[in-house]
Amino acid sequence: MAAMSIRRFRWSFATRVVVVGAAAALTVGLASCTPKPAGPSPAADDFVDAFAERDFDLAALTTDQPDRARAVLARTWEDLQAESLTASTGSVHVSGDTATVEYTYEWHLPKGRVWAYSGELQMGRKNGDWAVRWTSTDVHPRLGETQTLSLRSTPAPRARVNEHSGSDVLVPGVVHRIKLDASKAGNVVAVANTLARILSAFDKTVTAQSIVESATATRGDYHVATLKQEDFDVVQLQLAAIPGVSVNDEADLVSTDRNFAPDLIGQVKKKIIDDVDGKAGWSVVTVNANGVDTDVLTETAPQPVASFTITLDRPIQDAAQNAVNARTDQAMMVVIKASTGEILAVAQNKAADRDGPVATTGLYPPGSTFKIITAAAAIDGGLATPDTLVPCPGRIEIGERSIPNYNEFALGTVPMATAFARSCNTSFAKLASEMRPDALHVAASEMGIGPDYNVVGLPTDSGSVPPADDLTQRTEDGFGQGKVVISPFGMALAAATVAHGVTPTPQLIAGFPTTIEGERPLIKPAMVDGLRGMMRLVVTSGTATRISEMGEVYGKTGEAEVAGGSHAWFVGYRGDLAFATLVVRGGSSDNAVAVTTDMFAALPVEYEQY
Repeated sequence: MAAMSIRRFRWSFATRVVVVGAAAALTVGLASCTPKPAGPSPAADDFVDAFAERDFDLAALTTDQPDRARAVLARTWEDLQAESLTASTGSVHVSGDTATVEYTYEWHLPKGRVWAYSGELQMGRKNGDWAVRWTSTDVHPRLGETQTLSLRSTPAPRARVNEHSGSDVLVPGVVHRIKLDASKAGNVVAVANTLARILSAFDKTVTAQSIVESATATRGDYHVATLKQEDFDVVQLQLAAIPGVSVNDEADLVSTDRNFAPDLIGQVKKKIIDDVDGKAGWSVVTVNANGVDTDVLTETAPQPVASFTITLDRPIQDAAQNAVNARTDQAMMVVIKASTGEILAVAQNKAADRDGPVATTGLYPPGSTFKIITAAAAIDGGLATPDTLVPCPGRIEIGERSIPNYNEFALGTVPMATAFARSCNTSFAKLASEMRPDALHVAASEMGIGPDYNVVGLPTDSGSVPPADDLTQRTEDGFGQGKVVISPFGMALAAATVAHGVTPTPQLIAGFPTTIEGERPLIKPAMVDGLRGMMRLVVTSGTATRISEMGEVYGKTGEAEVAGGSHAWFVGYRGDLAFATLVVRGGSSDNAVAVTTDMFAALPVEYEQY
């Protein structure tokens, strides 16, 4: 039985060999009878597919000149800095042993750029089979045999920044960063003294001591200063002779006028610098063997960003700046367009600059200018109207506080409008003492004082008017002393509220909206009407007659007592220009009126109707 099983197995194996051999023979026979695909399309497909896959060896082997093809195909990808290629073939035209096959290429280049075009592959037979006849037009129909492609970027012109009246304040330019490597300077102290002498004319913060301390503590280059082109041109040769000094040139936005609100313009620049470049253009060009551009194959123009506009108005800013510069005490002024909230001027002199951006963030007791808020609260609370008779004694006792008028002048019993125009502390202290604890707080918020304003490009603090449960505090707050502190920015908003009838939203850079945190209830029409008449009376027959020749000005003076003297204030509006002027420890409020008068006097004639 075992022997028979083995034989049967062997027969079966032999039979399988015969069957398999027959099948194999049949397969070979069928293959030899199956015709190869006709026409040039398969060879063309192999070429474009391999080219798209960056298989330059395979693509080259489908051509009649593999060596030349391989070099051009590889360099094309490199020169275009291509990320990918989508390639396909289209219509075929055969004429005997030659043919053309349409191709379409879609290149995906850096930064999302896409370049698509079509051409024709020249085809011919090679050893009986179709092959690509190599020519540079297999890459692009307009590429010459000795030419290469090049991807070019065209930077968009940087945006400019102009002010309200149209002139440029920041323009594209070049700055020069001056650096010092202490290890290459030799005598560092001598080099620092020379650098400080040269550079301090452009940057007052540069000193020999700061250079020595910082440069010796820095490994490699220490950044000493940055110069505008016109400043660098003056000192370039001097800097070149100093050992250890190097200069880097950088594209930047540069100021057209170093004296035009320099700190504020610097803040604006920081906010918009990342948005000024626009979208670069690009092109693909052909370049001949000598490196000369011969043709532009595709071009996309750059898309520049529109110019930015800031609300500062050059004539108003210059007039305000010159007015505060004439004072030796710290002096500052904020001017707002009442109807829109546009910041037209923020000016402070060098003495004020030492304490930072105090015109918009410095908090000071407002003195009698706060009577604007106290009078508004009195009207709103039904305590008084401009015509209501109020007492104005030379001194008044309220609770534990004895409040005098200036030099204890007395008017007797007079309308509130008269007490306002003559600035009777005693009248408004008494009115405040009779108010609710939060009355002044609410009235201040109705005039824009208290909320937090996030004005893009402008640091601000409008002020603080806390509710006053304590009688003495409320009494002192009523004439701008006590715990009330307000910035010139905040008082300018209050003046703008009276001028416009609604508190405007302050703004500096067009297109960058201001956000506000805190309540701003609408001021009531009776409050606005009452304040306007009283503020006009201040100028026509009260404490600000000095400015009466500057047109129809409405205002309120103030003198706030502080340690070592008193602050001089003047707050008001003319037409659509609302302002607040402060001279720190300037004494009489007339000094603030004088600064404001100088500002208005310097404005062009056309601004009289502003």
